[in-house]
Amino acid sequence: MAVAVLTRVVEETPMPAANAATLTGRRRFWHDAMRRRALALADVTAVIVAAGAFWASGAPAEDAVAVVLFAPGWLLVAKAFGLYDRDHRSIRCLTMDELGRIVGLAVGGTAALATVVLILDVNELAASAQLRLWILVAAGVFAFRVAARAIWRLVTPPERTLILGDGALADGTRRKLELFPDIHVEAVAARESFSPEELRHDESLDRIDRIIVASPTLDERLLADVIAVARARQLKLSVVPPIRGMLGTAVELSHVADLPFVEYHTWDASRTTLVGKRFLDLTISLVALIVLSPLLVAIAVAIRAAGPGPVLFVQQRAGTGGRPFRMLKFRTMENGADERLGEFVDIGELEEPAFKLREDPRVTTIGRLLRRTSLDELPQLVNVLRNEMSLVGPRPEQVEIVEQYTPEQRFRLLVKPGLTGPMQVYGRGALRFDERLAVEREYIENISIGRDLRILALTIVSVLRQGGAY
Repeated sequence: MAVAVLTRVVEETPMPAANAATLTGRRRFWHDAMRRRALALADVTAVIVAAGAFWASGAPAEDAVAVVLFAPGWLLVAKAFGLYDRDHRSIRCLTMDELGRIVGLAVGGTAALATVVLILDVNELAASAQLRLWILVAAGVFAFRVAARAIWRLVTPPERTLILGDGALADGTRRKLELFPDIHVEAVAARESFSPEELRHDESLDRIDRIIVASPTLDERLLADVIAVARARQLKLSVVPPIRGMLGTAVELSHVADLPFVEYHTWDASRTTLVGKRFLDLTISLVALIVLSPLLVAIAVAIRAAGPGPVLFVQQRAGTGGRPFRMLKFRTMENGADERLGEFVDIGELEEPAFKLREDPRVTTIGRLLRRTSLDELPQLVNVLRNEMSLVGPRPEQVEIVEQYTPEQRFRLLVKPGLTGPMQVYGRGALRFDERLAVEREYIENISIGRDLRILALTIVSVLRQGGAY
């Protein structure tokens, strides 16, 4: 079978296959080993810092010393919870996804330490002291692991990746690698067609770290051969299922012995989930309004000082089921800018029901800063309190835009719109409309309180990066 090269293939000075494989293996080992050691160092540093904070909070000095001396124990517990094994097994591993394991490490490590000091008859950690310690350890481990992964990405080159396949599946794979730089993978070559025999004798693979198979014609035997090649050459392997459309987003993989089952979520979110989501909305929005009140006042004063016009911009947006409500924002445009919209876009002539002007001349100087930092959205906390919006959900769209939705696109109106949502953490303004609909559908079909908390946390990261905001 002929090999069609779609993008540049890695071309370097030829070297003997054995030497190339050896150097490649060393490079891969160095990358993964450095990351594991960075994470272990982050965990030990977090424990030392937590011990200092533990002592500063009133714990006896000998207890703080015991926390530090127990460092090997903390590392063993972390290993038991799989905190050093996930990165090289998954193409994208975020510290946020480890939060449950990190809490497990803090609780398990604290319990192990309390047991050891009790057995050695050194001291006895009171229940209140244990609670304080595991909170400090959990917070420290999370923070230092975020820093360790960021530093690792800065000092190590991205994985050099070959994409096997063509069409929408391969294009979508490349697009995701572009949207999520934290994956730390660079597509350096792509091939439309391939055979196991060609892969076995392809010396350019000695300069590749990972293979991503994104072929719409993948079958079981071909995949088994690709796996064999990847194992023989010690290459990482990721596969995008060719039945992506059939699987959809509301699925979960489970196993009964060796037999895999794909479980489809064909039911609505439970009442307890919805009640919990509303409780989360009320609690966080109320606390945020109280804590951020000085900032809200400062922004209002800055807008008023910048020129004439109201502080708040009020606009009709489509809520649950398309019902209109009055959405609040800090005004970021010159006074009367809404009346000039027709100068820049004709809503009735849009190719798709969405628009965003990257260089809008109506935006004021203070407004540009508010948009870049997303501070202009803060008044929507009032909409959340009114039960017109949720903290997390699809972003509310203008009523005129929603009127142009096709029946298939109206699914995003099934839930309350959100102050933030999947669009804000998976690309923001860089997403095409079809990509935005895809991530919103995945959210709606898998609503959970845990997912909301994850999106809220990732929103903070997204705002700090300021990517795709305009």
